This record gives sequence, C-alpha cells and structure tokens, in this order.
Amino acid sequence: MKKSTVVIGFLGTQLDAGQGAGRWNKWRPTVSLAQHEDMVVSRMELLYTLRHKTLAEVVKADIASVSPETTVNLVPFDLADPWDFGEVYTRLYDWARAYTFDTEREQYWTHITTGTHVAQICMFLLSESRVVPGVLAQTSPPKKQREGEAGKCTLIDLDLSRYDVIARRFDAEQRDAVAFLKSGIATRNARFNALIDEIERVAVRSRAPILLVGPTGAGKSFLARRMFELKQARHQMTGPFVEVNCATLRGDGAASTLFGHKKGSFTGAATDRPGLLRTANQGALFLDEIGELGPDEQAMLLKAIEEKRFFPVGADKEVESDFQLIAGTNRDLRSDVAEGRFREDLFARINLWTYDLPGLAQRPEDIEPNVDHLLAIHAAENHRVVRFNAEARAAYLRFAQSGEAIWSGNFRDLSASVTRLATLADGGRIPVALVEAEIARLRWLWKRGGPMTAVSGDVDLDALLGEERATALDLFDRLQLEAVVRVCWQARSLSDAGRQLFQASREQRSVVNDADRLRKYLAKHGIEWSRLAEA
Repeated sequence: MKKSTVVIGFLGTQLDAGQGAGRWNKWRPTVSLAQHEDMVVSRMELLYTLRHKTLAEVVKADIASVSPETTVNLVPFDLADPWDFGEVYTRLYDWARAYTFDTEREQYWTHITTGTHVAQICMFLLSESRVVPGVLAQTSPPKKQREGEAGKCTLIDLDLSRYDVIARRFDAEQRDAVAFLKSGIATRNARFNALIDEIERVAVRSRAPILLVGPTGAGKSFLARRMFELKQARHQMTGPFVEVNCATLRGDGAASTLFGHKKGSFTGAATDRPGLLRTANQGALFLDEIGELGPDEQAMLLKAIEEKRFFPVGADKEVESDFQLIAGTNRDLRSDVAEGRFREDLFARINLWTYDLPGLAQRPEDIEPNVDHLLAIHAAENHRVVRFNAEARAAYLRFAQSGEAIWSGNFRDLSASVTRLATLADGGRIPVALVEAEIARLRWLWKRGGPMTAVSGDVDLDALLGEERATALDLFDRLQLEAVVRVCWQARSLSDAGRQLFQASREQRSVVNDADRLRKYLAKHGIEWSRLAEA
C-alpha cells in the first residue's frame, strides 16, 4: 500500500506573503509544495504565529485551488518571540509529542525552507532525533519564474545508517584516532587493543578524570599525551599539556608546585607563582604517580577537580582553572584507600574511567611490532636505516617473547635495547653475534636486582616455610609455590604481583582484588608479603 504524504512546516511570513493577483507571479515555498504534478501532498500541517492568521488562510485557499486533494490544517502558535530558541523548540517539541503519527499509512516531510532560522533549526533537530519521524523537504525556486511553476523540492533523509559512505567515514575516523593513540603500531594483543578502542571513545567524548594504572614504563605518560593531542586536534582543548611526577613533590613545595602561592606566603616565596593547575587551564594535567601525593594535597586536588576552584598557598582568594585530569599510578589505590593512605572520596572521583595498562611481558605478541616501530624512529632521527638479519631477528624475538625476558622496565627496557642494537650495527645490519651480546646484557641487567631471576631450584622453601612444612608439600604444590615466589620477588608490590599472576582470570571477574587473592594464597602457606618484599 502506497503511503500518503504529510507535510509539516511553518508559514513563511515573507516568502509566502502576498494577497493580490500578483502573488501568482512569484514563487511561494509553501504553495509550491502542492504544485508538483509528480507528487501529491495528502495533508499539510501549516504552523503559523497568531498575528499572521489572515496570510495563513490565504495560503490555505491558494493550495486548495491548485491541489484540491490536499487538506491544509492551520496550527496556530502563540510565540512571544519567534527568535527565542528555547521557546520555539519547547513549543514545537510539545506539539510533536502530542501529534498522532501513523507511520504505517503516512510518510512525513518536514519543510525547512520557511519560518525563522530558529524555527528551521528546531525542525531539523526534531527530525534528526526522530521526534518527527520523517525526512526533510528543502524547496527552492525555479531558475526563471513563470506563473504556476513549482520550482524544486529536495528530500533529505537524516538516518545516517542509510549512508554507507558517511558510515565508512565515521569508522575510518575512529580507526585513525585509535591508530594515533597507538602511534600507528599494529599491536596484536586483543585485550590491549580493546582497551585502546574504549579509551579513544572516552577521550573524545568526556572531560571527566581518567586513571591509568600499570607498572613503570608501561606507557602511561605517553598515552596521556596522545589523548591530549587527539582532543587538541579536534579543537576540544586550547590549553597546554602539563605533566608532573608526584613522586618528585616533597614537603611544603608540593602544594606550591601544584596550586601556586602568593608572594611572601612562606620563606623563599619572593614572587607569586601560578602553579601547574592554573597553567593547565583549558588543557590537560597529567599527575603521574598520584598515589604519592600527601593528604593535604589530596584534599586540595579533590576541591579543584569538583569545583574548578582552589586556594593557592597563602592566598585568601580562590582562583579558577578548568582542566581535565589524567592520573597515573603503579600502585593499587584500592589498597591504599583501605589502609588510609589515599582519600576514598578522591579515589571515587578519579575512578570513573580506570584503565589497567598491561606490562610488556603480558603482551609478548606486541613486542615484534614495537621493535619495528622503534627501528623506524631510530632511522628517522639518525637518517640511517637499520635492519636485523633473518636469523638475528628470530633469535632476538625468541628471547624477547620468552618467560626469561621479564622486561622489568617495560617499554623503556625495550627502547634502550633496540637503540643499543641499532647504534652498534655496522652497515645497517644487526647480526646474530650482536643479538647474543644484547641478550647477555639484558640477563645481566635483570639479574642485578638479586633473586628476581632465580631459577626453580633457587627458591629455598625449607628456609621460607621451615623444613617440616616444606617436606609435607606435594610436588605440584611445591612447584606452584616456587613459581609464585619468583613472581613476587620480581614484582614491585603485592598488587603488581597479583596482576601478573591473575592476569587472565581477572578479565572474567566483576570484582577484582588481585592483591587480596595473592595475600590469602601466601597466608595459606604461612608466608607474609613483607618477607618476600624484604628479599
């Protein structure tokens, strides 16, 4: 069954005007909709302001004369100010919500050629949001006006899902943004790729705080800067990117560095200081190792995040700064909150978007594309292309992706390793001998910390548990415990060890507390974390 056409539009107080015989010699948009022989308008809902009632009745009569099959319903609108966006949109929205749309039998055209610009924008928005379930009708006059000539009517469907080209453009834009966040590195780790996909959406849609969790060298600072640059490229930020490692802030100078101070507020305050929060106005502030902030600075930061206002040290007047906070930490702030070292209300405020960046050892499949990326950077910076021999490449990747390569410094270790290889390569080729020397260097580097690289037999369970308790262990339990102890030795904290040990299963749990899970496992064997940490 062919649907009948219903047009919804405003009366054009200028374009539709005219009451004498000469009106037929001009193009009138609303009347023209009924003059197309190849399309029949069944009904027209003609909206008009009260003071133009006479003109509305003339237009209705003229439509009846050229298209008797078109029914025109005059809909009066009592608008105090037709240029008031709030008033016009509210009245149109209320009318559309009360109107009975019958999409099974009728198709709807929203006429956007007439009415004030405000009315046209409102009609567009109502159609785009599907409050008015139809397409836009844009009319235009003929090139040479002749009596009775209708001009042109163009239909515009705002359902973007119908436009494959537009959809592909949106998809391509998102892919470009994700690639930008990854610096064009074709990473292969599924969990990491899914994490970056979500970060891209959050980065361009939200100004809420973002918390990046992960071990040292996992790329928190780099990712924070890339998020800022992405927002800056889309004109969402006009201020700078300001970065500070909170572990470097100590004593009275911590608050001054972050929040600024007034001249004379303490010994050495010879001039006013704006502070990093004010410097980051309209930009992004990256606070790395936020868990190192003292309690006073935590309280001041909470106020600055929530209210965009704060007191500089020694000031009696608040200042303002509108910045987006990106925080980084390699600590488990949940444990710090439970133990009273970090404010619970501040953690709740920065924990809206939390992303746990896996270390390099948890992403072995991403080592190869990162090696290629680092070699490309070296070539660009030094104007010298360096490549592996096939055998050397295989040997390096075999070691780099093995369990022996702990990558304790994560991407810093990898970057340093590739830089050494590229610098020492003669003739732009990295041979096997150079790779073997580099592997020996990495083994030495990671062994310097002591027992972190111990092999299975190096874990003395007799000394750790006592001879009687160690002897009672099954071989299965002994091997498992030795492996857990080795991970604990090389981890920076209980939380870090828990993340490494329970990395796969944590994705399937709604509540993640790796530190508590590991603590209970160790307690089952009578081992306290402090003993392993001291080792």
